[in-house]
Amino acid sequence: MYVVESKGAAIGCMIVSLCCLGSWPAILTLLERRGRLPQHTFLDFTTANLLAAIVIAFSLGEIGKSTFQTPDFTTQLPQDNWPSVLLAVAGGVLLSVGNLATQYAFAFVGLSVTEVITASITVVIGTTLNYFLDDKINKAEILFPGVGCFLIAVFLGAAVHASNAADVKAKLKSFPSEYKARTQDFYSSIKNGEDNPEKEKTDVESQEKQAGKAKAGTAGFFVELENKRAIKVFGKSIMIGLFITLFAGICLSLFSPAFNLATNDQWSTLPKGVPKLVVYTAFFYFSIAGFLIALILNLIFLYRPVVGLARSSLKKYVNDSKGRGWAIFAGFLCGFGNGLQFMGGQAAGYAAADSVQALPLVSTFWGIVLFGEYRKSSKRTYALLVSMLVMFVAAVAILMASSGHRK
Repeated sequence: MYVVESKGAAIGCMIVSLCCLGSWPAILTLLERRGRLPQHTFLDFTTANLLAAIVIAFSLGEIGKSTFQTPDFTTQLPQDNWPSVLLAVAGGVLLSVGNLATQYAFAFVGLSVTEVITASITVVIGTTLNYFLDDKINKAEILFPGVGCFLIAVFLGAAVHASNAADVKAKLKSFPSEYKARTQDFYSSIKNGEDNPEKEKTDVESQEKQAGKAKAGTAGFFVELENKRAIKVFGKSIMIGLFITLFAGICLSLFSPAFNLATNDQWSTLPKGVPKLVVYTAFFYFSIAGFLIALILNLIFLYRPVVGLARSSLKKYVNDSKGRGWAIFAGFLCGFGNGLQFMGGQAAGYAAADSVQALPLVSTFWGIVLFGEYRKSSKRTYALLVSMLVMFVAAVAILMASSGHRK
């Protein structure tokens, strides 16, 4: 079994994990904005996630010589370690439900803000729990100021979302009310000559569309996006998105402490003489549980969709191959990212490993570059966005500086 032992190697795992975990949300957001149903995307995503865990378990989990203290993956499978397995299963369920919720939150709140709020809640709750579970191996005088910075980032993230929603609402006021309905295609009506001719002459954004694609950040851009995307958000309260985001953050904040308990048995639940679960065994059970709960929930959502999505079926999912490759790629990124996070956490402490929650920095980059988030927004929104990101960078740096070393 490959074991991460040095602090440097642990931090290296965290950095690679950060890049992986910060990129997969952008792919899911891209697919939803192109009209692919989230139920279809998440079924592909969670299948690839499980395959990544199997690959890690049967490769890194089998490298080297097995001993009683550090048994390899297959040696542990028949052992009487069910108390720890159940904790790993609980962690997998929490992560899967949290990821599923964030997929819907991306549409309502936006990629950048969703990731900042959920990651900050994860750190505030999860890191505090991990600090005490890890027997305080992280430096409290450094760790908790970092946690405080994350907490501030949560409130700044909510403020950014509210300010940006107000900006979008103001832009859409220039549009005729009949075209604000979720089922109307504004540009199709212009093309067919159904709109008021005088309005067509004075609406600069409509003229831009007639010449080409609407510019990011304009009212035309938001209407065009609304007509293509799978989840319709016009007319919905901003509180729906914030509620989903907060729910996701609470779920995501608890999966790491559950995994910590599964691998280190702080509650002494294992029978005497049974070795603790190694990271790879715990991650295997963790991923199976996440896959099963995601499979059950998404099969239900196919036939009983939420947030106004179209009804689908298992047959339609199987036939929907458009975007499947990207969804599978996103699942692999998430699976390998989680595995690296746990490997680093086992060496340097799970509280410090929560520094991978800096993933919003990566997601914000993709959100601005790929999706044009916050283009043509107000100065207030820009000021709040910069403040949120600065606070986040400071929090991540402080959290990494608190790294300890497990004995």
